[in-house]
Amino acid sequence: MQTTKAILEAAKQAAPALASAEKDKALEAIASSLLASKEDILRENRADIDAVRDTMSQSMLDRLTLTEDRIAGMAQGIREVAALPDPVGRVLSRTERPNGLVIEKVSVPMGLICIIYESRPNVTSDAAALGLKSGNAVVLRGGKEAYRSNAAIVRAIRAGLEASGLPGALVGLVEDTSRASARELMEAEGLVDLLIPRGGAGLIRSCVENAKVPCIQTGTGICHIYVDESADLDKALDIIENAKTSRPSVCNAEEVLLVHAAIAPAFLPRLRTRLTEDRAAKGLPEVELRLDRAAAAIIPGTPAGERDFDTEFLDYILAVGIVDGVDAAITHIARHSTGHSDAILTRDGAAAEKFTRLVDSAAVYVNASTRFTDGGEFGLGCEMGISTQKLHARGPMGLQELNTYKYIVRGSGQIR
Repeated sequence: MQTTKAILEAAKQAAPALASAEKDKALEAIASSLLASKEDILRENRADIDAVRDTMSQSMLDRLTLTEDRIAGMAQGIREVAALPDPVGRVLSRTERPNGLVIEKVSVPMGLICIIYESRPNVTSDAAALGLKSGNAVVLRGGKEAYRSNAAIVRAIRAGLEASGLPGALVGLVEDTSRASARELMEAEGLVDLLIPRGGAGLIRSCVENAKVPCIQTGTGICHIYVDESADLDKALDIIENAKTSRPSVCNAEEVLLVHAAIAPAFLPRLRTRLTEDRAAKGLPEVELRLDRAAAAIIPGTPAGERDFDTEFLDYILAVGIVDGVDAAITHIARHSTGHSDAILTRDGAAAEKFTRLVDSAAVYVNASTRFTDGGEFGLGCEMGISTQKLHARGPMGLQELNTYKYIVRGSGQIR
């Protein structure tokens, strides 16, 4: 087994090769290699699933599962990244000083980016594509439950790189899936230029608290939807069902629903029918509604526990509360949101303006599902993660967020 340090050192040494590479051709070769390797990837993915089938929830198994369509989507995502403008070398600003100095602020790669993530093998190809296009080497550390899948995907990526004349070490996969390897990445000063954790609150907290290298806080999504008094209730039902059930195991899925008190008696019974009885009739998983006291007085459900409005369920569970209006909704979100994605459903322009101005989240929606917080949906090709912090990057992290900048100063003999 190759040591984590050796993998980091090899990636760091390989990174300069990207400066003169035809990155888009390399990405096309990687996409083709991924498709050509689909049988190997699917076989290894089935082995991963068989190993955890009895210990993992259905929604988490969905995160882990690959299909031919999902692999095709991964390849398409790589090609979409290749089609995007190159972020490296952009002149962000240019100033000519009175003394004749010309100062340009120019985007440059970070160098070596590491990603720690859980369960989702599609992150492997997304992260590699974004890292390479932005001029960075990438080292990946997935969870043990997806190691076989990730290793198969990295083999395909490396084959594509080598077919393009680039070193396969540009994309590395940490072979040690113990906590020790994660800590080693967090402490790899001088090697790791940026660490991005993608996963649950525990992983992200561990990285933020222990990392000695620059670290981006990502992912945890206690996403709210507030249904205002003036909302179109038919559209609201469609949006809520989509935000909660289209893929409940991801960070942009809705976890909390807030409903204006004036419409709650009419709306909540319709909501319950839509998310429970109607879904059961279609053979779909029902949503468990965890109700605050006011909501529980209107419809049956599970009484909300003390932590239910502060929990990222990642499952078919929705916390439901009643509020007196947009101000109360904003106050509730400020207290409980993780700053990921929050939405208002309304036909009142003033309420929408207040909500978008005062809700301090990376993505704030008006009359749309929170499930759109995604690099592909935002036109970024794919994403390295969803940043919920405010320094350097916020929201879906695409190519530009994987570059830093330097100043290039041109003179003609000036001295100070």
